[in-house]
Amino acid sequence: MKIAVLIKTALDTSQLRVRDTVVVEETPLKISDIDRNAVEEAVKLKGQDKAYGITVLKWGPLQRRIQEAENVLREALAMGLDEAYLVADEKLINASHAATAKAIAAVVKKVGADLVLAGEATVDNYTGQIPPRVAAELGWPVVTYVRELKVEGGKLVAKRDLEDHVEVVEVPLPAVVSVTREINQPRIPTLLAIRAAMKKPVNKITLADLGISVEPKVSAAYKPLLMQRKKVVIKDGTPEEKAEKLIQYLKQEGVI
Repeated sequence: MKIAVLIKTALDTSQLRVRDTVVVEETPLKISDIDRNAVEEAVKLKGQDKAYGITVLKWGPLQRRIQEAENVLREALAMGLDEAYLVADEKLINASHAATAKAIAAVVKKVGADLVLAGEATVDNYTGQIPPRVAAELGWPVVTYVRELKVEGGKLVAKRDLEDHVEVVEVPLPAVVSVTREINQPRIPTLLAIRAAMKKPVNKITLADLGISVEPKVSAAYKPLLMQRKKVVIKDGTPEEKAEKLIQYLKQEGVI
């Protein structure tokens, strides 16, 4: 069985660079937290078979980020994946979910897989859209929010979390599965595994290599609205009079 793992090079939210807005270009990248669970599950399931990681580089400036993304993928390789694919193309910077899924599906078609694993959502956007979109591009069934997974012959059996109960589903392979944190405890790579990961291949490819094109889309997700203070100071009067003036002013502004 060949397994593909979707790895998001997410913004490290613990190290956000902020001035007037979040400075995306200067914020470091990391493996999206729940994608670590997907990597761990792939390593457990693959046995003597192969598992590889796919990431689409969506943050610029591209050339500087490529090395950073390679380092992120090396961490996944140290956890036990066999090889990695980094899709780096200017047209994918701030790309839409549809474009990202199209690129990922093209890699899966090119390399081959019986099972695609991903985290239920990424820590920076948390939309949960990519696994279902990839499944749609591939024409495969998708199972989301999986907390327990078994592969038996040509099918997989999964327990998935719903709002008020756990559902058990069975689907044929190939399939796309998104997992939750509850599925496992991701391993911490040993020093020996980290050194071995340096010898594993990280394949850098472009949209042209995949034979596809996408429409670029600029996202404003990380440009929060700037708030300007009114700088109104109420100085005169007793505390009760000041409170009344404040209430009247807030009413005029439509706050209350």
